[in-house]
Amino acid sequence: MHFSKYVLEVKLGIKTLMMHKLRSVLTMLGVVFGVGSVIAMLAVGEGASEQALTQIRKLGSNNIILSAMKPVEEQSAVNNRVMMSVYGLLYDDVDRIAQFPHVKQVVPVKQVRKEGHLKDRSLDLRVVGTTPAWFDLVQREMLAGRPLSQQDQDSSANVVVLTEHGARSLLATENTIGQQLKIGGVYYQVVGIVKNEAAVGGGIRTPDQDIDAYIPINVARQRYGDIFMQMTSGSRIRERVELHNMIIEVDGVENVESTAAAIKTMLQRFHKKEDYEQKVPLELLRQAEQTKRTFNIVLGSIAGISLLVGGIGIMNIMLASVTERTREIGIRRAIGAKRKQIVLQFLIETVVLSTTGGVIGIAMGLLIPWVISITAKMPTVVNPTSLVLSLGISMAVGIVFGIYPAFRAAQLDPIVALRHE
Repeated sequence: MHFSKYVLEVKLGIKTLMMHKLRSVLTMLGVVFGVGSVIAMLAVGEGASEQALTQIRKLGSNNIILSAMKPVEEQSAVNNRVMMSVYGLLYDDVDRIAQFPHVKQVVPVKQVRKEGHLKDRSLDLRVVGTTPAWFDLVQREMLAGRPLSQQDQDSSANVVVLTEHGARSLLATENTIGQQLKIGGVYYQVVGIVKNEAAVGGGIRTPDQDIDAYIPINVARQRYGDIFMQMTSGSRIRERVELHNMIIEVDGVENVESTAAAIKTMLQRFHKKEDYEQKVPLELLRQAEQTKRTFNIVLGSIAGISLLVGGIGIMNIMLASVTERTREIGIRRAIGAKRKQIVLQFLIETVVLSTTGGVIGIAMGLLIPWVISITAKMPTVVNPTSLVLSLGISMAVGIVFGIYPAFRAAQLDPIVALRHE
């Protein structure tokens, strides 16, 4: 019985709103744009954050990444044409770090730029000398063949694993596996092709690039040595770098930060200058997640202002409606309607307005991220929680901003209301 009475009240409220279609639509627009902007802004922010978080997770939460970095004094000395610049990570660092209690394995990396040739095709490659464990820590899909093996390492075999980009550029129209590729004057047999990942912005870089060619690290050392030359502005610069990178795997997430601190202390002891950089993906992950939360709060607050404006619009229209319908209220009170029924009538109308606006706003909020993804090629992620939250907030806006007009209508004196023209 009570349920049917409420259904009747809702129908009456909808009928009343339909008598003023344009006004009702204009009143809803504030809620529509508010809800739509909340969902769309959070979707764009979530997409950007999730892309960065995914990239960091791929670096490995259990890993610590060390990179050689030319000291500031070395960079300024280049302008003075210093003959030899010595910096970077050392082979001895690998042995020292491997002795740390929670370190599972250390993957050394040596890099050198060389041109790769196959018949009439050529490509500037980043030759990466490393161990087979690289492919365990930097997990990428093998598209063909196999990764480097321990046997390749032990026998100092001239074998190479190319990235997909390099394979497409050099091995086009050729049989991929088994080709003899000339890199820097040395022939290597192509044994595998691996898929590489594109890096994202914000200083987050993956250890691999699309022009990588992976060879055993002992082969890289034998063939190319530790001294590298490059010509800049008419001067010849020579650099001695033993290792360019190291990826350190720790046995558990709980031991990553303490191990990273211990490694940093050790490096400070054996490196007289700061010629290295340490990155801990776990710390980057936590910072990115905190930034994501802050970003979502800011975006939600900005978009929430639109909902507030929409709520004020609903209150304004309902107050005007109370004035217009004073005589109607008086008649209803005179024939026995109670004050709570008057309150309920006006609350139902505001909730219908705000809920309908919320539903339309959700549709708009789903459409905008889709358009952004298609046109701007930006990733967007619509969180189901934001849909439920936005609809709930729009209903709450209807109730909060409808209470005052509803109570004002209920407080009208029936005799005075009946005399109203």
